Amino acid sequence: MRVVVQNDKNGARGRRAVTRSGLVALAVAAVVSGGPLSGCTAPGTAPDVRPAPGQQRLRGPAEALDSYASRLRTSHAALAAAARRWGLAAAPLTPPPPPARKPRITARDGFEVDGQEELDLPPVFTTVPTRQKIVFLTIDDGAEKDPAFLRMMSDLKIPYTAFLSNYLVEDDYGYFRTMQAKGITLNNHTLTHPYLPGLSYDEQRDEICGMQRIMREQFGKTPAVFRPPYGNYNRDTLLAAKSCGIKYAPIWDEEVYVDHWEYREDDQSLHPGDIVLTHFRGRDDWNGTMVDDMRRFLDKVTAEGYAVARLEDYL
Repeated sequence: MRVVVQNDKNGARGRRAVTRSGLVALAVAAVVSGGPLSGCTAPGTAPDVRPAPGQQRLRGPAEALDSYASRLRTSHAALAAAARRWGLAAAPLTPPPPPARKPRITARDGFEVDGQEELDLPPVFTTVPTRQKIVFLTIDDGAEKDPAFLRMMSDLKIPYTAFLSNYLVEDDYGYFRTMQAKGITLNNHTLTHPYLPGLSYDEQRDEICGMQRIMREQFGKTPAVFRPPYGNYNRDTLLAAKSCGIKYAPIWDEEVYVDHWEYREDDQSLHPGDIVLTHFRGRDDWNGTMVDDMRRFLDKVTAEGYAVARLEDYL
């Protein structure tokens, strides 16, 4: 901070003027230390920072920084321990903060339907526009309700988005309420998981709007995001989805199974912003559990330098 000493008209050393940069420095110091920017302290004396009875002492900048670093080390150590506990090769990477300005989501080229823009239909997309090395994990259907999976994802602090079909979740809505309570977003995947293009407009609307009603009744919220079963849709699908309050219809760019990955692109690799699909499945369908599936997913994305981000933060 630069302080300018000014002389009055009699040549006496008078008031001190603080430059603009000095004011900024004072303000920052005040915010960091938690103290007010005040002129009530006598020149040359330090302000009395003793706490009032029953109050905590305000910490200075150095103490605050040291405390933050200590919390960060503790958090990293806990994540590393959780990664070892769940058999991961390395601790998952931490995603960047959500963008202050969300990207504009449009239909992927070749995935549009007639009237896509004119009717403002929900876009079908496989990747979110971003340059950051992040991917988005999405999990479909709801057949397997593995409590170990919930513990794993909570321990590792991995965000994901669930797309639910009622015929598979109605036997245990509570499992998905537990998931929702942990901050996971639950979205629409129709009532009975049909091949939608084979249905009439009214039948498709019943499937989508019917699931909207179930989501509201069971989970207290009507989703704005919908995934068509099998990734199949037509113009009626998107018209019906829009009429039911849907704004986005993401599908996927990669799919992970307990024993292999599948890719939409010829380069067979991950890209920034890719949406990855897996399913709520276990040993009845796979040669492994959802924990095994997530271990394969996390080991690959971490090894390739990707973090897992929350899809809804970008929509």
